[in-house]
Amino acid sequence: MQRRGKVARWVGRSSALLLIMVAGSVFLLSQCEQFGAVPTGPDLERMTKSQNYNTDQKIFVNESPGVIEEMFAHSGFWANPRKNLTNNFLFNRNTPTPKVPLPEVRGSLPDDLRDTLDTVKFTWLGHATVLASINGKTILFDPVFSESASPVSWAVKRYQPPAIGLGELPPIDFIVISHDHYDHLDMKAIKFFKESNTQFLVPLGIASHLEYWGINRDQVTEFDWWQTRDIAGISFTCTPAQHFSGRTATIAMQKTLWSSWALRTEATSVYFSGDSGYADHFKEIGDRLGPFDLTFIDAGQYNERWRQVHNLPAEVIDAFNDLRGDILVPIGWGMFTLALHDWYEPPVEISLRAFKIGATVVIPKFGEWVDINQELPDKKWWEPLIE
Repeated sequence: MQRRGKVARWVGRSSALLLIMVAGSVFLLSQCEQFGAVPTGPDLERMTKSQNYNTDQKIFVNESPGVIEEMFAHSGFWANPRKNLTNNFLFNRNTPTPKVPLPEVRGSLPDDLRDTLDTVKFTWLGHATVLASINGKTILFDPVFSESASPVSWAVKRYQPPAIGLGELPPIDFIVISHDHYDHLDMKAIKFFKESNTQFLVPLGIASHLEYWGINRDQVTEFDWWQTRDIAGISFTCTPAQHFSGRTATIAMQKTLWSSWALRTEATSVYFSGDSGYADHFKEIGDRLGPFDLTFIDAGQYNERWRQVHNLPAEVIDAFNDLRGDILVPIGWGMFTLALHDWYEPPVEISLRAFKIGATVVIPKFGEWVDINQELPDKKWWEPLIE
């Protein structure tokens, strides 16, 4: 009888474990579409010819070799257990998420949105999502409209709905993607454009994700770093960044390229950083393609432990100077909590540092339209929300 009882308990535990494994497998399979597709065949062959692709490791690399490996070596818990016991979300004394909705201008589109032959008009929708009109064309940078920047809806949730929803957007001529992390490449947003004539401009490898999600291949143009294409009177140049890629945590990392972007017309010039740590590429871009009338620079979700892939506040100003920028718009914050700093720290720190050097910084409300040739918004809307 005792032996039968042990066998029954073992069978029960094994059944429970099997049930958990099956449930977990079903859940993972249900989320696989979010992972996208790793490039294979001709796509992979084209990537291997890039100077930024390491054929031995079969991954893309930064201009500074080994910088990502160095970051992971020093950012894990066991790199400094005593410090990291208190340097995490469980024991964080900061306020990384706002307690009330942030100010916004909802559903607004200018009547003269495309009147931009000699100017740039833009609105920031939070984090790195920017809607702009340049040379009469509408351009959407890193569109993220989902409730979360994650393969699952309950993680990394956005603070509030987009000030301009997908269905409220004007016809979009170009979507420009910097890399394939969930807070920059949103499957929901991509699928919305399946039946459109929108053109996608992306770094190497990203086309595989888009095609997997139903985008026609003739809608997608892939770029390597420093490649330029002139389209509709706009020169699009894919420029370096110091970051990494991947949609499956530490599995299949750096299989697609990450980038920043430089856009130039006869009258205006725009830089969009995507995600990047501070490095020599900012000065190289400024020397080769600057100066820039308007610079959108990664300025949030930073931590000393991973400064290789996100600018610290002082480095945002350094990057702006290296790029020879005229107007600075700090992006990469204000919609998702991915780091330990106070949600309002980026605008506080960067506006203060910009003031000290006489730089023009613009931090609009979500959905507020800015014309760089008109009076620029200068209200510090975040100050009344700081406790």
